[in-house]
Amino acid sequence: MCGRYTLTRPADLVEELGVEPKGELAPRYNIAPTQNLPVVRATKEGGGRELAIMRWGLIPSWAKDAKIGNKLINARSETAAEKPSFRSAMKSRRCLVLADGFFEWAKIEGAKQPHYIHLKDHEPFVFAGLWERWSKDPEQGTVDSYTILTTNANEAIRPLHDRMPVILDKESHDLWLDPEVGADGVKELLKPYADEAIEYEPVSRLVNNPRNDVPQCVEPLKR
Repeated sequence: MCGRYTLTRPADLVEELGVEPKGELAPRYNIAPTQNLPVVRATKEGGGRELAIMRWGLIPSWAKDAKIGNKLINARSETAAEKPSFRSAMKSRRCLVLADGFFEWAKIEGAKQPHYIHLKDHEPFVFAGLWERWSKDPEQGTVDSYTILTTNANEAIRPLHDRMPVILDKESHDLWLDPEVGADGVKELLKPYADEAIEYEPVSRLVNNPRNDVPQCVEPLKR
């Protein structure tokens, strides 16, 4: 699964994806569920992209209570096209979730040790995401929310966890965002990322508390 991630270089990724920024995006070192984060989706007119700020934790359009989103921060890519919570979004509301790393915990000597996982070249990337619009509560108004798709872990990550978020290659961004392409047309993208491109290291337990959103969260522990 993916329960925490980072976006330490938002401006670089926004520029790379060719979208207009929405205000100044601050570096994030410990992103947690229910927070509002930048994602990229297809424009209503089609053929273009736009940056949107959405809540992490997908709220299905039919949900009676927004709190359901707290449990839907991830979606299994193998079954997303069939599950009632995700199948509509999987058809035509896919998005790119901006990131440059994520965290997993491994049990070491009886305690859970957080590890920071990122690309070896430290370049930013995107997760495969789904988004939904919810408007059942007059007080909250319209809420756009998203979930991150997961797949089987690759060999590099398997010592930490048996699942990992789907990381999309740059060449697949247009296909993933295309609302004219159904769920079957993007199945091939939902796979583990290349083993040789990923590395990780243990980091401070500061990351265990979502209030700690500081650079120290991603600094490798001194051995």
